[in-house]
Amino acid sequence: MIYPKIPLAQSIIQICLAKGIKNIVISPGSRNAPLTIGFVNNPEFKCYSIADERCAAFFALGIAQQIKKPVAVICTSGSALLNYYPAVAEAFYSQIPLVVISADRPLDKIDIGDGQTIRQENVFANHSLYNANLNEKASLENDLKINEAINTAFAKKGPVHINAPFEEPLYQTTSELDVEVTITELSSDNDNISSVDIAAFSKLWNIAKKKLILVGVNDCDEIDTQVIDSLAKDDSVVVMTEVTSNLHHPSFLNNIDTIITPFTKSDFEDFKPEILITFGGMIVSKRIKAFLRDYQPKFHWHIDPLRAYDTFCCLTNHIELKPNAFFNELLAGAKEIESTYNANIQETVTLRKAKHLEYLTQIPFSDFKVFEKVIPSLPKECMLHLSNSSTIRYAQLFNIDPAIEVFCNRGTSGIDGSTSTAIGAAINTKRPAVLITGDISFLYDSNALWNEYIPKNFKIILINNGGGGIFRILPGHQETEVFNTFFETSHCLTAEQLAKMYRFKYFTASDELSLDKSLTDLYSENNSPCILEIFTPTLENNGVLLQYFKELV
Repeated sequence: MIYPKIPLAQSIIQICLAKGIKNIVISPGSRNAPLTIGFVNNPEFKCYSIADERCAAFFALGIAQQIKKPVAVICTSGSALLNYYPAVAEAFYSQIPLVVISADRPLDKIDIGDGQTIRQENVFANHSLYNANLNEKASLENDLKINEAINTAFAKKGPVHINAPFEEPLYQTTSELDVEVTITELSSDNDNISSVDIAAFSKLWNIAKKKLILVGVNDCDEIDTQVIDSLAKDDSVVVMTEVTSNLHHPSFLNNIDTIITPFTKSDFEDFKPEILITFGGMIVSKRIKAFLRDYQPKFHWHIDPLRAYDTFCCLTNHIELKPNAFFNELLAGAKEIESTYNANIQETVTLRKAKHLEYLTQIPFSDFKVFEKVIPSLPKECMLHLSNSSTIRYAQLFNIDPAIEVFCNRGTSGIDGSTSTAIGAAINTKRPAVLITGDISFLYDSNALWNEYIPKNFKIILINNGGGGIFRILPGHQETEVFNTFFETSHCLTAEQLAKMYRFKYFTASDELSLDKSLTDLYSENNSPCILEIFTPTLENNGVLLQYFKELV
């Protein structure tokens, strides 16, 4: 076996191995050579080389998202580390375990004018769960810091930073380990029901006639079928889910904006819940957030073992359990209560569905029409990634097959890294993997295609409307040169040459007929990753969408 000669590098590698961190994403560089040598030459690790640091970190995040374990991402010193920050912030707010390991110059080389040096210690302090600033020499103190960082990533499900100073020479190797590392135990993942006063919550649950459950970003199969069925048949309960919730039942409300956008003040008053229960990650719908801030429930319980955000400015309880454990315990003592809360909203849902379908028969080719065509065409049981801005919002308006697992970087809701994350996730599945993205998000992260690991069954559906279409929907939009240049980012670019350069099969569509044909061709091609670029009319899209909400009444 080949090891780096620097003992500190040996310690980091051996502790990662002992902790079960097997996926290593490496951004090529020189100062991190001791780490690269050690990881790459050990067959226990699966190593990936991603040149662009921002892409590398999101690629690692995509892997961690799927395997539910920490993934290490490693870079050289200097500004390389700062390019990891967008993915670190996303991991922080999405509760995804990421271990950032940065090589650094020794402390006496910082701030003296030496090349490729910045103040790396604690650089992610605002968005990391633990920062291990190591000393140059291997030591028990360093071992304990490395252990604590990795243990924190496991236990608290978020990003940590290990900063390791290395002095030259960097490339020397040895055939024998020079260190014996100390390994500390991981704390067990335990749902301690006894720590929560379930009886107090049951008492309130059993007298409330209006209970709203709102589910954000959530993994598949997190909630037992009997819990889902119990909630669905309770007349006093309404369950609202977002496309990223991966939670399904025919009676659950999964098109939130379609349902509540046309509400009058009287409708909002009637729908105001007594108890709001939330779980999962960030909520997409601005309308449901505005509603619950203006019409606040008496009680808001958020269920999460780690964190609770006061999104609606009325949080009364953070229940530090996994949602499934809480509901199993709560519903065991639930009593039937006479209520029309669910029945009333189901009447509205029926009306909205009819209006939705009627409107779709009237609209021209546009972003809205594209989503009507694309969503039902998705391969059964595929992994679906959505980029942010318009894409995730359009997807919220349509029903997605329950067998399809949906992901989106909603921690920070940024357009950066959507493609890189989707590719990182795709390498960990044998299912078809599809990314639906907008043109600005795609172009912004085009270096995501610059790697050798993209599966042949990975497909990108790129909706090119010539700019940031989301800004045309927002209040205050005016057709001016300033708007087109500095808000919408108007452009005439396409993905054709990028597809050619990175050896993607390339398809296009610009109307319903060509879209139907191209979708068929896209899904039948499994010998190469593919891009289907769909061109929609820039100026018509916002009018079609805004009119949709007017037609729902």
